[in-house]
Amino acid sequence: MVDISGVCPEPFSRVKDAFAALFESGQERGARFTAVIAGQTVVDLYAGSADRDGAQPFNANTLTPIFSTGKAVMALMIARLVDKGKLDYDAAVSHYWPEFGQAGKSRITVGQLMSHQHGLPGFSPAQPDPAIWFDPQATIDALCKQTPMWTPGTASGYTPIAGGYLIGELFRRIDGRTLGSALREDIATRFGLDLFIGTPDSEVPRIAALQKPPAAPDLGTIDKIKQAAFLDRGSAPAGRGSDVWRRAEIPSANMHASALGLAKLLNAVANGGLLDGKAIISPKGIELATRERIIGQDKVLPFKLSWGAGFLRNKGIGIYGPNANAVGHSGWGGSCVMADPERTLSAAYVMNKQSVHLIGDPRPVKLIDTLYSCL
Repeated sequence: MVDISGVCPEPFSRVKDAFAALFESGQERGARFTAVIAGQTVVDLYAGSADRDGAQPFNANTLTPIFSTGKAVMALMIARLVDKGKLDYDAAVSHYWPEFGQAGKSRITVGQLMSHQHGLPGFSPAQPDPAIWFDPQATIDALCKQTPMWTPGTASGYTPIAGGYLIGELFRRIDGRTLGSALREDIATRFGLDLFIGTPDSEVPRIAALQKPPAAPDLGTIDKIKQAAFLDRGSAPAGRGSDVWRRAEIPSANMHASALGLAKLLNAVANGGLLDGKAIISPKGIELATRERIIGQDKVLPFKLSWGAGFLRNKGIGIYGPNANAVGHSGWGGSCVMADPERTLSAAYVMNKQSVHLIGDPRPVKLIDTLYSCL
């Protein structure tokens, strides 16, 4: 029997039972699940080991790499700029960043950039050296010179890494700071949340060791677009070591966080913009960020998806509970965060035993569904 720690009052006891069952069936090594309703943390469970040897417990202080789950945080940071009137989803990216408009990209809007409609899922032609990702300016320059791989605005094509560089550069040009710096200064430090885009060496002892998935994710029939996004040699950062990876600011891919930090932040999306009783975005700003911008068969992921401005919408996939208007994002191997404005509810799941799933890992789906059954 695994020792489950944290908070779970009796009305949510079935969530604790479902969490424990994941360990008892061998599906988990170390994990945490947190739920917040109207600003109040109602469930916060953690268990297992954070290291490979079982000597370090997975506890309230543990940080976990969450990969693309961080895209929900990135979407909220951009939404706050839109809410302040500094950015417009309907304006061309090239209005704020002229160099982006090269090679047929002058009409791509901020909303299309945020909803994966821009046609830049990765490098095309492929980059021979994956270390280019550790040179942000070289990465941005290469993407700016690139022609879209499909007509922008006609379809979504999920962008695992490249979009974070483009959105991060747009944020920097508007705000003057990197997105990771702004997250730290405006949100994480102010509200005491464990959220890092660009994780300092001082936090490394807290980071859980990952157990990689047993197989590659299923992308369906492979073509040039999926190849550029996931499979080319230069499609993901490599060659510089995990310490350099952690320190880099890649908003789309290398966030380190706790489930509590994620759930509390995304509760602002579910709860009218309030975080610890303070407004960090208006209800209108949330509506603009979460409303559907495109729906259809994605060109990279083998699913029909509904995208907001950086948020994956629950419509048609049902991985974030029963409400089609819930939003969130999932990360490679199983992590996720979601927000449901109709219930003022948010939840987050992090773990260090990765599965083959890019979205819809059965573990968090079961926990979220169980959570709803307790309401």
